[in-house]
Amino acid sequence: MDLPCPQWQDHVAQKWVGIDLELKEHFTSLVEIDDIFKCSLKMTTPEDLHFADSISVGYSVQKDAEKAAKCRERGNSSFQSRDYAAAALHYSQGACFAPPGSEQLSLCYANRSAALYHLQRYQESLDDISKAIKSGYPLHLLHKLNERRTQCLKHLPVGQSAKEDRHDGASKDHGAAAHGSPKCGSGVCPQAVVSFNPEKGRHLVATERIAAGEVILTDRPFSCVLIPGMEVVGEMAGGPLGMERRRCHRCLSETLSAVPCDGCSYSQYCSASCQQEAWEEHHRWECPLGADLMAMGVMSQLALRVALKAGLRNVRMAREQHTEPKPGCLNSKSLHATCDSDSYLGVFHLLHHLNRHSPSLRFLYAVTIATLYLKLCEAGPRPSAGDSTGPSGGKSQPNQEGGIADWGSESWLLGGAALRHVMQLRCNAQAVTVLQDTGTTNSPVQSNREVRVATAIFPTLSLLNHSCCPNTSLVFVSRDVSEPCASDLSADVGERAAEDRSEACRIAVTVRAANVIPPGQEILHCYGPHSRRMATQERQCLLLEQYFFLCRCEACALLEDEEEGAASGLLCIKCNRFLRKSDESGGKGFLCSRSSCGHRMSSSEVSRSLRGIRVDLEKAVDLLQRERPDEALEILRTKCQPGLILAETHPLQGELDDTTARAYAVMGYWNDAASHLQRSAAAVGSQYGEDSIELGYHLFKLVQLHFNGGSRSPALALIPKVRRLLRLHRGPSCQEMRELQAMEDCLRG
Repeated sequence: MDLPCPQWQDHVAQKWVGIDLELKEHFTSLVEIDDIFKCSLKMTTPEDLHFADSISVGYSVQKDAEKAAKCRERGNSSFQSRDYAAAALHYSQGACFAPPGSEQLSLCYANRSAALYHLQRYQESLDDISKAIKSGYPLHLLHKLNERRTQCLKHLPVGQSAKEDRHDGASKDHGAAAHGSPKCGSGVCPQAVVSFNPEKGRHLVATERIAAGEVILTDRPFSCVLIPGMEVVGEMAGGPLGMERRRCHRCLSETLSAVPCDGCSYSQYCSASCQQEAWEEHHRWECPLGADLMAMGVMSQLALRVALKAGLRNVRMAREQHTEPKPGCLNSKSLHATCDSDSYLGVFHLLHHLNRHSPSLRFLYAVTIATLYLKLCEAGPRPSAGDSTGPSGGKSQPNQEGGIADWGSESWLLGGAALRHVMQLRCNAQAVTVLQDTGTTNSPVQSNREVRVATAIFPTLSLLNHSCCPNTSLVFVSRDVSEPCASDLSADVGERAAEDRSEACRIAVTVRAANVIPPGQEILHCYGPHSRRMATQERQCLLLEQYFFLCRCEACALLEDEEEGAASGLLCIKCNRFLRKSDESGGKGFLCSRSSCGHRMSSSEVSRSLRGIRVDLEKAVDLLQRERPDEALEILRTKCQPGLILAETHPLQGELDDTTARAYAVMGYWNDAASHLQRSAAAVGSQYGEDSIELGYHLFKLVQLHFNGGSRSPALALIPKVRRLLRLHRGPSCQEMRELQAMEDCLRG
């Protein structure tokens, strides 16, 4: 939920309609964000705050022992069915709901330690045993934990027992970095330089030849917010365990042994270090506002988080160095971005396009941020800059006795900065995506899709302008010091690796050249509407609406024939020639490209047939998820709809062949699976390009099928192409590259 919940949007819309005409005109005429924020503060009433309270009840993040017990029961059910990973996640959710020091908390930790033991994660199991005892685990059950501890220690190297409960304290050096100016793992390669012109603003240009696959840029988010309610494909889809229960709320890494916040039931972390750093950066202010932030949406929360992390001092400094963007700078996301992901200046100077937001949308943003600001002030005095007490320390916990005066006379600057950021995020927010496994349990062949897990703001990445046919590809990974970042190319690698070890768990984006980039060519990134995924007119409308510029990239300049493009992939039922779009006889439809045939189909007939195929495909996928591949195959064999034939390059035909391959693979029919996946790869290559990462993933699955089926020669012949595509887009150290090498070694051995 990027925008506030519908109830709040409706409330603010009614407020906008009902305000005095003169006041409305005054608000609309304001051209400075600070003035807009001050005006919205005056217009935000106690009634608005009360209404926000009534909405927030539905987003409660209070501790609840009863909910903790129910989560633990679900965990026990998963444990009994030997799904230990699901059990650990349920126990973690129970730990989040359990009040600190409660028996429920100790029971959740103890049960999770058992699940982790069965997953052979012995050190994490030891940590949970220690936490259970510290939380008051019942004495009459203590012998169970002691027995499990003994078993864990047997599986660990001698001397490692001293590492028990290693996550209970955060690294002092690591925590201090949040308040100072930490070294960043971000940078731009030496072959590129930041350039500027009035039309494009700040942008990256190659000064030397950049080879395909070479790292151009690495960046870490200044701040990010995990998206709540994101469903997980598989047996727990739609259940209580979404992405927010599987990942750290600071670094976004996956975790089965989450460390819960002591103050709310929502926020969780991969370690005590991440918990401490999140508390120091933003969560000590956000914790009492958890329900309000959930109701006000991801963008408002991220905007406020950026301002809170920056603090008054950095906001003042950024304001002193600020100059407004020049008119006419449309296709730009940043005028003054720096190459330091921890530098607030790079965020503050991103374009906000204030004059391009409608007055009603400006009003929604302003009243939302003003409401959050007032609630923040009511929650208690602002912690001092030197107060880094953790969430259990007490002295920096917000209270209900403070007021706006406790924040100081300049506290409104934080609210003004948050309003600035929420307007920036419309053009500068970056979706953080990961590959999610979509295959059946214990599937012998990898199957995945890209899903959005968080929204972030990347200062350096924002330098890149858009193209519908970009010359780069990007991937989000947890920082891996074994693979140099772009800035390593101009610095001592050993020194850089040492600096980045404390940041190893933080998410980062790596941008690589998708093809050779010659000197003088601009380095471009796709904001979402890609020429291979969306028609020209649709792309241009979306970019104009969201990013306020008319795209004139190479793909848009081609002025491709959308009508012909839409018709490709459909075959005539009579003569098997391609159908083409036709507006003849006063109506839109499809006409056989062979003039002597003359077969026609109306647009409604084609749409109806395609919908029928899609329904059958979804039924087959559902049956595969329920491990009924024979029934899925029966549906897929009867996929053809009357009057319509899909060419092998049609995207839907590619999906059908891919699903058929999955069904055969589950049943162990490797050659049949490989045959269908080969046809599916033809559709993927036609849709996304022969150098695309989509084709790379598809061919990687094909290698797996050949390997499992003992087809040595086809597998070895395909591996070099797959390796080239993976190296081009994912780099030499990705998991798929390691698996590919292992298969090749086995086949050659």
